[in-house]
Amino acid sequence: MHRYRFVLFRPLQFLPVLFGISIITFVLVRLIPGDPARVLLGTRATPAAIANIRAQYGLDEPLWLQYLYFLKNLANGEMGKSILYKIDVLKLIATRIEPTLALVVFSVILSLLIAVPMAAVAARNAGRAPDHIVRIASTFGIGFPSFWLGLMLMILFSVKLDLLPVSGYGTTAGEKLAHLILPGLTIALSLSAVLMRSLRAAMIEALKSDLATAARARGMPEHIVFWRHAVPNALVPAINLLAVNTGWLIGGTVVVESVFALPGMGQLLVRAIFSRDYMVVQGVAMVFACATVLVNFLADIATVAADPRVKL
Repeated sequence: MHRYRFVLFRPLQFLPVLFGISIITFVLVRLIPGDPARVLLGTRATPAAIANIRAQYGLDEPLWLQYLYFLKNLANGEMGKSILYKIDVLKLIATRIEPTLALVVFSVILSLLIAVPMAAVAARNAGRAPDHIVRIASTFGIGFPSFWLGLMLMILFSVKLDLLPVSGYGTTAGEKLAHLILPGLTIALSLSAVLMRSLRAAMIEALKSDLATAARARGMPEHIVFWRHAVPNALVPAINLLAVNTGWLIGGTVVVESVFALPGMGQLLVRAIFSRDYMVVQGVAMVFACATVLVNFLADIATVAADPRVKL
């Protein structure tokens, strides 16, 4: 169990990271042009009304004092009150977590279902036509912007073929799954392209390893060597790559949720930025940061469990 000793100390190392992210988020939000009070009240608002709103939400205080209030709220498990929605930010985020979480999980599952078989085909046919096709497909997948790919899928499957819903989230489990297919596929096509290249390289390297050579010398069939030795060894770097791309995956959900009008945290973040709702932007950014840190932590645990040679 000493291999898992890092589980006790790693969370303490995350605290300075989250503290730094809170400072960066606080500063960047306030660099957005525009006054939240004026955006809320409109262009015809009187100076007295604007001053009243700024005082009500503490926007007239010095920046350092506003940041201390922000830290105090975080320490108390709060994130302030939304200027636009007039409710606690934490309660607002709680209503938007489900679509985003479902989209992320669904996208990761789709990515693995696409990447693992394609990488296996490429690795088993290294240097031949199937390998070249997979590598070209992965290059295209990385190059296509998420918003463009989402619009193309929407035009094809929703407008032309009328097979899937265009936007929204639905109410029943079946409706929610149907609404997740297109946005999930949009993210998965890009993410699987990245995973595919890593898995292919790792599988080819594993097939050349001494362990695979020894298995062949014992008379083990090639397909058994591949699935018993190459694939498990290739999944370890794929776990780390998936964790590293968590930030990119979260950024992808922000864009994709806006394209498909999915009522998740990404759409909430975009709307809060345009309305200068500082508290919501800070709250969503901190939740995304905590999610990224947590995923990387879980990836470390999964890596240690999958490979006994790894020590953290």
